[in-house]
Amino acid sequence: MEKFSATQFITHTIPGLPHHIQARRAIEGGINWVQVRVKNQPDEQFQNVANAVIKECRDGGATIIINDRADFVNKLNADGVHLGKGDMSVSEARRIVGPDKIIGGTANTFEDIESLVSEGVDYIGLGPFRFTATKQKLSPVLGIDGYSKVVSLCRDRGIDIPIVAIGGITNDDIPDILSTGVNGVAFSSLITSRSDIEVAASEIVSIVKSIKTK
Repeated sequence: MEKFSATQFITHTIPGLPHHIQARRAIEGGINWVQVRVKNQPDEQFQNVANAVIKECRDGGATIIINDRADFVNKLNADGVHLGKGDMSVSEARRIVGPDKIIGGTANTFEDIESLVSEGVDYIGLGPFRFTATKQKLSPVLGIDGYSKVVSLCRDRGIDIPIVAIGGITNDDIPDILSTGVNGVAFSSLITSRSDIEVAASEIVSIVKSIKTK
């Protein structure tokens, strides 16, 4: 996938820290892929939040993915949509967004990946790595062993699709996670929990780059 990034930031609702400010500061730290995740908001409010994030991404040259809401992708001229396990099917999302937009899908097992690949997703968000408080209805945690087994099964079955690890990841986890064959990491509170979001983001980008260039 041409636009795929090994470091992906997901916004989330934080009192006093709007989604677009999160995105701006992450981009200033070197992030070039942002997913805007806004839950349980009326369409008008969602659109306002997403528009502000999209502006930051366009100004900063970052890919912008909308979580769940395929119906807003073309309306807001986003780059694509990420579908959770309880969201619409990939085929329905593709019908809505068209052939040229990015569609990602959340997976917890190899069977999830197999199904999503058969439906035509462009990348997989595989997790959670460990418990995370930023997501409700959490699937069973995978840990390093879980990622290793899933990636190994993908290789055995000839499945070659970008896989991004997500869920409670820390900087210290990244080398071990990438050693399993996973292609990248996605994160949220890992950087927004710090006052120096730009520095936190740049640290992650540097870690991933150093591993990928070895």
